[in-house]
Amino acid sequence: MQKDIDIIIYGATGFTGKLCVKYFQSLDTTVTWAIAGRNLTKLEKVAEDNQTKVEILIADSDDESALDHLTSRAKVILSTTGPFHRYGSKLVASCIKNHAHYVDITGENFWVKGLIEKHHVEASAKGIRIIPSCGFDSIPSDLGTFFSAQATGKPIKRIESFHSYEGGASGGTLETMFSMGELDLGDDLTDPFLLNPTDSYSDEQKQLSSDRVGIAKKPEINAWSGPFIMATANTRVVRRTEALLALRQKSYGADFTYQEHAFHKSWFSAVKSLLLTGLSVLVLLSPLKRLVKPFLPKPGEGPSESVQENGWFDCKYIVETHDGTKSVFNMNGKGDPGYKVTSKLVSECALCLVEDEDTLPGGKEYGGILTSATGLGAPLISRLSKVGINFEGPL
Repeated sequence: MQKDIDIIIYGATGFTGKLCVKYFQSLDTTVTWAIAGRNLTKLEKVAEDNQTKVEILIADSDDESALDHLTSRAKVILSTTGPFHRYGSKLVASCIKNHAHYVDITGENFWVKGLIEKHHVEASAKGIRIIPSCGFDSIPSDLGTFFSAQATGKPIKRIESFHSYEGGASGGTLETMFSMGELDLGDDLTDPFLLNPTDSYSDEQKQLSSDRVGIAKKPEINAWSGPFIMATANTRVVRRTEALLALRQKSYGADFTYQEHAFHKSWFSAVKSLLLTGLSVLVLLSPLKRLVKPFLPKPGEGPSESVQENGWFDCKYIVETHDGTKSVFNMNGKGDPGYKVTSKLVSECALCLVEDEDTLPGGKEYGGILTSATGLGAPLISRLSKVGINFEGPL
């Protein structure tokens, strides 16, 4: 079938899906787009609320025939339908079958690992870009590191990132976290190189890539570091980027290492955050989650418009080169990072695959289970810089 739709937003009735529809509707673009999901009535309501007349397509995540209809028509599928380990696998398989690129907002690395094992070779051979984790997880980590390394222009020994943000939580994200807590993931939760190709890291890299980071003074950024709750998701993506870049002879540097932290202005703030993070993990991994779940937002619910507008994120990067020089870079933006910023990020990723096709890294034939840095790279940085996501440095 002829590709007659540039981008289909799949999961358009969810909280983040609705924000993506709102974002697309706000654009002055010639890109053709449509919305899709499993409930016609809810999809019609989304279209009506956004005063848009886009085509509506129906496809349940288990209906392979309906999914094939979507992916045979679309150049790019933008999916916000999580938990992705429940609802995403057949959609990705259909994308590869029918030559559609794909972006999503997952933070479920164990699921991405399965995609790599099942589909990377075929997607690579067909030149299809499957790019998970295109939201707040994990673009600030991945693309910010890429920007910092490229701007430094010298072989990099190590990059550390430091995250601070303000925003709210959605029921969909909480549902994903609770569902992951019910799975027996074993080493998939603790392997720092979960998404790396076999034999793509050294013993030295393994020793310097632990998830266990303590509280420490960081004079380069006049702050204290502490554990960051999403580091276990984000660090794996950055390390996959380095491994994929190395395969194209574009490595950040020999034995490159990356770790991720929360940013705190004081020692007290770092200690308080450490205790709260530990309590959150305890709740997720214990029967206590059944007690707190009824009081949290349900799937489809999320932060108020005020919280979305007043939120922000900021990420600082300390870059150390092999000659011992250190420099600091920054990536930041306004808006609730988990939802308003995430919808902007993933939308621009989808648009990048359509509008910047001729300048994407690796050339037109490059594909596989990629990352935002390896699959979109500099063209995405350029796009985001024009819509309020700032890349700065060296500072």
